Amino acid sequence: MSVPVSSAPESSATTSPVLHTLRFLARTCMLLPWLAWGLLAVTFVLPCIRLSVRQRMIRFWSAGLVRICGMRVHVHGTPCRSGAVMWVANHVSWIDIFVLNQLRPAAFVAKSEIRRWPVIGWLVAGAGTLFIDRQQRQAVQKVGQDIAVRFARGEAVGLFPEGTTTLGWDVLPLHASLLEPARQYGVIVQPVAFCFKHRGVRSSYAAFVGEESLVGNLWRIMGTTGLAVDVHYLKPMGHLTRSGRSATRQELGQDIRLALQQAVCVPPAVSPESQPDSGTAGTVSG
Repeated sequence: MSVPVSSAPESSATTSPVLHTLRFLARTCMLLPWLAWGLLAVTFVLPCIRLSVRQRMIRFWSAGLVRICGMRVHVHGTPCRSGAVMWVANHVSWIDIFVLNQLRPAAFVAKSEIRRWPVIGWLVAGAGTLFIDRQQRQAVQKVGQDIAVRFARGEAVGLFPEGTTTLGWDVLPLHASLLEPARQYGVIVQPVAFCFKHRGVRSSYAAFVGEESLVGNLWRIMGTTGLAVDVHYLKPMGHLTRSGRSATRQELGQDIRLALQQAVCVPPAVSPESQPDSGTAGTVSG
């Protein structure tokens, strides 16, 4: 079965630069007050309310952000909506976090540099993101303790263990160290695969990779139409090997990567040889 694939950014042959600019400006007029409200909420409201109300607010705000950016979300599979769970996903764009948060808010583990991003960094920090400083030797142990606390509260924790964003055609080898808390406490691990589309075909159009600026990425995605993401909630992973012994975190990481690759990768016959930097589904937003 052939898979329609596109790796090229939208060209002037398909969209007028004037229309692109007008769409970007219109969405920016909606985005700015939405961001302002989000910053006020994470600063003054979220710290003062109970967890259940905070999570409802995060879901609502995240869904609004995704919708303003023009992204439609199609959900495949069954997400673990209650109790402690670790979601392990491939990482394509800054918007990944908000796509997952609109379904069930999670405490995401992110590199400490993101905390310094303007606006987005402040928002994810206020929403409970766990930051890891890769320069500190004890960073993994410290974040592992924070993850255990979230599990004890029955919360979801999100990981992007590739360690960076990609164009979305494959899954990089996973850093398995942060899988240890889930393995240690017997918490469900559910792989989540992102497959982005542009105008009906698989595409890297929304990918936020390389040296691209956040503003540049926003200009591209907020000026176009037809962006969508298929979010595949895959079968939860067990903690035992086929022989019945407890799986190591490396073995668990290998199994997760294989599951993600099966959902994300396109056949070699149609997969682009080079990309620029640039099922039944339930529609969640549009």
